[in-house]
Amino acid sequence: MRYISTRGQAPALNFEDVLLAGLASDGGLYVPENLPRFTVEEIASWAGLPYHELAFRVMRPFVTGSIPDADFKQILEETYGVFAHSAVAPLRQLNANEWVLELFHGPTLAFKDFALQLLGRLLDYVLAKRGERVVIIGATSGDTGSAAIEGCRRCDNVDIFILHPHNRVSEVQRRQMTTIFGDNIHNLAIEGNFDDCQEMVKDSFADQGFLKGTRLVAVNSINWARIMAQIVYYFHAALQLGGPARSVAFSVPTGNFGDIFAGYLARNMGLPINQLVVATNRNDILHRFMSGNRYDKDTLHPSLSPSMDIMVSSNFERLLFDLHGRNGAAVAELMAAFKASGKLSVEDERWAEARKLFDSLAVDDAQTCRTIAEVFAATGELLDPHTAIGVYAARECRRSLAVPMVTLGTAHPVKFPEAVEKAGVGKALELPAHLADLFERPERCTVLKNDLKAMQAFVSEHGNRGKPL
Repeated sequence: MRYISTRGQAPALNFEDVLLAGLASDGGLYVPENLPRFTVEEIASWAGLPYHELAFRVMRPFVTGSIPDADFKQILEETYGVFAHSAVAPLRQLNANEWVLELFHGPTLAFKDFALQLLGRLLDYVLAKRGERVVIIGATSGDTGSAAIEGCRRCDNVDIFILHPHNRVSEVQRRQMTTIFGDNIHNLAIEGNFDDCQEMVKDSFADQGFLKGTRLVAVNSINWARIMAQIVYYFHAALQLGGPARSVAFSVPTGNFGDIFAGYLARNMGLPINQLVVATNRNDILHRFMSGNRYDKDTLHPSLSPSMDIMVSSNFERLLFDLHGRNGAAVAELMAAFKASGKLSVEDERWAEARKLFDSLAVDDAQTCRTIAEVFAATGELLDPHTAIGVYAARECRRSLAVPMVTLGTAHPVKFPEAVEKAGVGKALELPAHLADLFERPERCTVLKNDLKAMQAFVSEHGNRGKPL
């Protein structure tokens, strides 16, 4: 399997090199040169497999040539063996043909664990084989940071620096990051928003001179391994609901477009998906594109669903690449214009092609709270605010009641007590046993100005397990 850049000017790489590269050298994102495709019969034969075995079947083509089958099987068994639910990603029924796929039974109670528990183990495997040491710099709007730290903290050859927007994540999200100590773990609170943090990460990949010989690795969903791991649970859900003999629809709470792009890939790999709903909050750049072909920067508004408080969706470029016939030069031109003007639209026929599969909705905080309350009253199921947005968008955008609709349950509600309280549910939220003492644990975090050079100087000074790089 070879991987190419969405901007067409970077060299094609194998999986191992893509894992370590993250962002392509031309500023683009890596995608498979040719996507594997499975037959209906092949997908049907996977029904009833344990999650880690299904993951092997789905992901094996992406790592062929880089990781032997036996090693990859062991990595996957270890990855999903730490999840608290034996089904790994259980389905909960809300209505006659409406479901929530619970993706929050991993160590940090968010869907990011599916990819980042795997990413940490893949990095350990590859770096040990190569005898290399790397630096991770990641930006988080809430859940990626804790999942990345949890997934990578035991890696012998990794120093990890996670940037989050100061005072713009929930207390549980912050503490899940700042209470994990280690010489190779550093939490940086940036006095800005998530997009500022994400821009620092991108700028650091573009010019890595401050690392003095070490290389950067991405843990954000720009890293192909993140997307690859998320493809699996679309197959997992569909197989439980009669797929591939019947189509399934998905509603996906998304800010950075990575999770829903994985669903788009699952469909292109042969899984019958007849609709993907982009569910977002008032920071609605993706909804504005899907509904009106306007992908324009706007003011960022803090919300009760902070993981989607994102102004620019990094993974959207991967979809643009396909919409433009995989023409890297066209995408590079488009992204350069977007960087200069903050505005982007595509030709009508390309936009119409996207609309064949995608619908979208932006949901405000008031409706988010109403949905949490309504679902709890009707079913006893308590949703986190992101999942509630997904459920409401699914109900508003659904094309067919005959097709099962699955909303991705992206986080445990205990991570967002403010939203649950505002919903007036009145249910006591209890942290799982492994996090029961979270609010008593000491924290370690460094607050930095919204300044790229200051952040890079901190990384240079504190890398290599506390020794200057």
